[in-house]
Amino acid sequence: MTTANSRQMTTGKSFEYALLVQFEEKLKDKINLEVIKNSSFEIAKGCFENVSGAEQNEYLLSASFAVNFLMDIEPRLSNDIGKSDILQLEILSDQHGKSGDVRDVLAIRLLQKWEIGVSAKNNHHAVKHSRLSASIDFGEKWLGVKTSKEYFDVVTPIFKNLEKIKKESNAKKKWSELGDYHSTIYVPILKAFIKELQQLYKKDSTKIASSLVAYLVGNKDFYKVIKSKNSVEIQAYNINGTLNLPFKSTTPKYKTPKIPLPTKITDIDFKKGSDTTVIVTMDNDWTLSFRIHNASSKVESSLKFDINLLKSPKKLFKNTLNISHD
Repeated sequence: MTTANSRQMTTGKSFEYALLVQFEEKLKDKINLEVIKNSSFEIAKGCFENVSGAEQNEYLLSASFAVNFLMDIEPRLSNDIGKSDILQLEILSDQHGKSGDVRDVLAIRLLQKWEIGVSAKNNHHAVKHSRLSASIDFGEKWLGVKTSKEYFDVVTPIFKNLEKIKKESNAKKKWSELGDYHSTIYVPILKAFIKELQQLYKKDSTKIASSLVAYLVGNKDFYKVIKSKNSVEIQAYNINGTLNLPFKSTTPKYKTPKIPLPTKITDIDFKKGSDTTVIVTMDNDWTLSFRIHNASSKVESSLKFDINLLKSPKKLFKNTLNISHD
């Protein structure tokens, strides 16, 4: 793990912990609540305790703004149907992300069969970092449909060759020593990826388009809380209609509309002038970009996608809260 990666992990986990702390702080006098102290909680707490006091304050301040707003649009956070209706707060392990659940912090009321989740982002908007390798069947993993032999026939020799280079150099060989690796490695892999996605799409168009977004953006409804220097943005991915529910006669202060998943892919192609990025354009205003890159400076036998949402439905609820540091 590189220093940048571990730094990103520390700040990300610290922000998750700050959100949990603020939920607890603001709700504990109003309702019965319980914090689930699992291993993910301990990791996040450890990360938070390792950042400077100034950073801790910054995370807590951003989290405070976000939680106040979430309490306005989620009345069930602060309303229960009785003493036994306990609100549980939990930090989820990163394992959940592998199955398309991108939520980090969860608030659950078992008695109301209700939960909301928050995906916490510190200074970055990427939706996912998925890998490609000789053994990863991205079709099955992302979409529940097996990838073809033709795809693996193209990519396996390329990844196997990278494995060989890594082995023969005792894992010392750098990407920069491979010459023009964009055209010899990235381009053929991306072309195979494009072709495969097109083939899978032809077989079952509606399912592939919606599954792609559900896996990459999140298959459970959630709020994305993106912390920046002086603001915090809240987005409501209300795909299944489980967010923003009233509690009896208490209605949310703002409406977060249900957003439609795509039903078709209109285009899959390289980004203009790029040999590292593929753009997938879909109906209902969804556009994703897939940028392939090597996660380490040393040659490895897998590559990483940095996946971003370039365009999302106009109905997607977004609100930016400006934070004043007094």
